[in-house]
Amino acid sequence: MTFDPATLKYDDHGLVPAIAQDVTSGEVLMMAWMNAEAVAQTLSTGRVTYWSRSRQAFWIKGETSGHVQELVSLRVDCDRDCLLIQVRQSGPACHTGRRTCFYTDVTAGSEVELMSPM
Repeated sequence: MTFDPATLKYDDHGLVPAIAQDVTSGEVLMMAWMNAEAVAQTLSTGRVTYWSRSRQAFWIKGETSGHVQELVSLRVDCDRDCLLIQVRQSGPACHTGRRTCFYTDVTAGSEVELMSPM
């Protein structure tokens, strides 16, 4: 069965959330947005491409930083409204220089920074 990005359920802005996960460690690296063209481009090139809402432009992960996300697999959730992108990540995934964007833990109302920039 051939996959068609048009079968996904996009929000009112034509976007679907995409969660990037390290294929080796299982660590959740980041969450970003994709439109149908970003999904198609990711599948055709093997380089994960997102849609930047702030720049209103495509964003190929690692294009300027060198911290590339190589596509291993793209999974669609049961409602077809969220993607899990399994990647091989080179360098930090977060723009802060950390391995993951999820570096702050909130427990019992207190924040704890779990990691420093790489």
